[in-house]
Amino acid sequence: MLIGNSYSLILKTKPMKTFLSALILFSLVFSAKSQTTNDILNLLIQNNTLTQEQADSLRAEAAIKQQEADAKKKSFPVFSGKAMQLSGYGQFRYQYLQEEGKNDGFAVRRAYLDVKGAITPYWNYRLQVDFAFSPKIIDAYTELKIKDFLNFTVGQQLIPFSLNNITSNTKLELDDRVQAVAAFSSRAGDVLGDNNGRDIGISVYGSFLAVNDIDLIEYRIGVFNGSGINKLDLNEAKDIIGRILFHPFKGMDVGGSFYTGWTPDSATLDNKIDPEQLGTRQRLGAELNYTYKFLNFKGEYLVARDGEVSKNGYYAQLAAFVIPAKVQIVGRYDTYDKDTDKENNLITNITFGANYFINSFVLLQASYTIRQEESSSIANDIASVQLQISF
Repeated sequence: MLIGNSYSLILKTKPMKTFLSALILFSLVFSAKSQTTNDILNLLIQNNTLTQEQADSLRAEAAIKQQEADAKKKSFPVFSGKAMQLSGYGQFRYQYLQEEGKNDGFAVRRAYLDVKGAITPYWNYRLQVDFAFSPKIIDAYTELKIKDFLNFTVGQQLIPFSLNNITSNTKLELDDRVQAVAAFSSRAGDVLGDNNGRDIGISVYGSFLAVNDIDLIEYRIGVFNGSGINKLDLNEAKDIIGRILFHPFKGMDVGGSFYTGWTPDSATLDNKIDPEQLGTRQRLGAELNYTYKFLNFKGEYLVARDGEVSKNGYYAQLAAFVIPAKVQIVGRYDTYDKDTDKENNLITNITFGANYFINSFVLLQASYTIRQEESSSIANDIASVQLQISF
């Protein structure tokens, strides 16, 4: 009835007013059900209400509006048997390596495809694959959300150890992780090899004690194989890993992590681990993260023991937006001692960087790292530029 009445009104108005009325009607119909717009326009042309030129103009205007609406979307739905969200990102980097014998060059560092979905309002899943180099599964888990204070994650997932470890690749202020974190949290430098900070197991997590809409305590603890990703367990022992976080006031996070497990003799088959580092795997970490307006400070202190070898490391990082939401500068001091019982093992990285947030989907990062090693005096600084594109 609304369309019929509006159409009758159009026929009774003067040409200019008729065109404006047709435009209003067309907009109403287009926003309600776009697949009927061509039928309406053809009908208006047949009744001499609109000329062909006016109809084409309306179609062009509608197409532009649709393009603008699509450009503003932050996610693009993919239809399946159940609601599913498809997203991902790529990171493309150029590195300058000062050390003699190492080549500068370009690399597709990461090419992630991320699939998420909900089975019920309380039960969801995730599958994330990295297609850079050789394709491998990064995340493959399902989550059961019962209450704010009690939820479960089952499958291949991030281990709950260290702030720097659990921070997404897309959210890092500098394009490389901290040395000690990489060595202690199943990443590059860990005795078990690089497993993208993940393992297979089950974890329970939640938050509680809400005051002024802030949950004072947040936790996650889990039992994991301790063998890395995309592989069966290497022994009967299991690793227990946990992290607890306190939020005393808005912007402030203070917490700690622990990791206790076992590196079996069979691990040497794949990773050629120093026999001295087989056996007990223990880690402890303390962390602080504070954000105030355009400033962010974060730091961690970590200690570890692999077999008979003790290790430690720490970092402090300051980041500031010099142009709100657009340009950020970063500085970080990062030290790592891979064997505290021996001399001349300390490695210190001093990194300066800048981030340019081109828009919500594109980030350009640049950094320079001054490397200082007690055991060597060679020049081996590193400079890098990384482009990140998300969808």
